[in-house]
Amino acid sequence: MKTKEGNQKKEFDTVETFRKIKDKISKDLKGMSFEEIREYLKRESSKLHAG
Repeated sequence: MKTKEGNQKKEFDTVETFRKIKDKISKDLKGMSFEEIREYLKRESSKLHAG
């Protein structure tokens, strides 16, 4: 299988996007207790379902 070469600009880079999301979550959770993490996940997941 041959890949295309050239200057094709990606409109959406999945790996970069998920790396940023993972890094943000990791930073947010650092130093939190189990209960704090549970509350964070409840709060953040409700934002996803609200939209």
